[in-house]
Amino acid sequence: MIKIQMRRSIASVLGICALMAIGAATASAATQEDKTQFSVTAGSLSFSTAPGLPTLGAVTLNGTAQTTNATMTNLGVADATGSGSGWNVTVEGQTGASKSAVFAAYCPKAKCGAEVEGYVTGGPTLAANSLTLNSTGGSFSAQSGSTGTAPTLQCSTACNVDHASAVKIASAALSAGMGTWLTTGFSGTSLALSTPSTLKVLPNEEVYRVNLLWTLGTGP
Repeated sequence: MIKIQMRRSIASVLGICALMAIGAATASAATQEDKTQFSVTAGSLSFSTAPGLPTLGAVTLNGTAQTTNATMTNLGVADATGSGSGWNVTVEGQTGASKSAVFAAYCPKAKCGAEVEGYVTGGPTLAANSLTLNSTGGSFSAQSGSTGTAPTLQCSTACNVDHASAVKIASAALSAGMGTWLTTGFSGTSLALSTPSTLKVLPNEEVYRVNLLWTLGTGP
């Protein structure tokens, strides 16, 4: 009887020692605090797809004022500034040497009869605001995984393109338009050229041409 009790006591002591050993091993496990971080370098505000109007269709005179339509080409903006300041796109008729802010007679090759390449001095012109852009149906689509609030097109009521001062075509509000965005959905009548019944035919392969300046700026 005494031997049995001694055996039980020894077993209990061994069990307690085993538990103590496990507890000691657990208590002595190693830990190490850690951390990581990163910095951000600002990029630039730029056109990811530069705006560029298509060549307009030929006008066949019929003795009346006419409207010639075309589809506006897409333009894209990449805002990598990380500022959330928003941005805007404007267009205006461009003036200066060898440029015209309105449609004017232009020789597109080395010689057009007696005229050399460039705008024809004293040649026919169209009135300002002959070309309009209507963005109804158009919108901006996120590109390259961009998220957040999309920018908006501003010409639901037709905007004059060949205009003496800048006209806002698109805008991103504060904290909007970050990342890369591309326009989509312009209709076949988004560009409209209005020509009068008095439009003159140009000789020697001359054409009517206008110079435009697109500007991408900071702020809505």
